Formats: sequence, structure tokens, C-alpha cells
Amino acid sequence: MPTLWKLYTMQEASQHNSKEDCWVVIDGKVYDVSSYLDEHPGGDDVVLAATGKDATDDFEDAGHSESAKELMETFCIGELDTSSPVIPELEISSKKQTDYAQKLVGLTKQYWVVPVAVVSISVVLGFLYLRKK
Repeated sequence: MPTLWKLYTMQEASQHNSKEDCWVVIDGKVYDVSSYLDEHPGGDDVVLAATGKDATDDFEDAGHSESAKELMETFCIGELDTSSPVIPELEISSKKQTDYAQKLVGLTKQYWVVPVAVVSISVVLGFLYLRKK
């Protein structure tokens, strides 16, 4: 006999985003991980950052073990209701954060020459100063 799960919308799941009440959505399932936050090897901030969105990619990118995936099943409280739309504000917010990170990476790639030049000139001047003595 199949197990019946409660259906939750992404909006419902996103409201549980505090250390005392933390839900995450992974692979279409909703997990109440509030009691596990202090035990999470990556820290509670990593899990809290994954609330309010589909955290499947974050979970998979972290390379969790099979035992971690089995443990996660004990926290499952239901499934995501895919018939309801995802909260657009949350998608926009995550896109803005990604854009900011990409701009920051682009700037560091673009302006790496300045610090290298400063260090190089300092080394040359140091050698010249020591040579005169």
C-alpha cells in the first residue's frame, strides 16, 4: 500500500526558515530538519541558506553520502505540491545574488594585474635599496 504524504506549497515551505523551524525542499520532498541543524556537519547556516527554494542542486553539489541520504528520509514530512506556482520573489532574489557573485568573479579576473604589479615593483625596489647598502 502506498504511503500518503501531505502536500505543501513552496510558499508554505518557505515560511519555515528559522533555526527553530527549518524546512527544506529536495527532489520534490519537504523535510523538517529543525532538530538536525546543530548536528549538520556543514553547519546550520548552510541549511538555512537553502530554505525557501528548491535545494536539490545545493544538496547534490555538496556530494552527500548514501548514509546522509538515508538519514534525510527520516525528516521527510511530505511532498511539494507542483500544481502551485513557485514564489517569484524568491527566484528573483536568488538570481540577483548569482549576478552579484558573477560580477565579483569577473572583477577579480579583470583587475589581478594591479596587485601583481605593485608587489613586483616593491620587490625590485627592495633589491635595489639593499644593493646600494
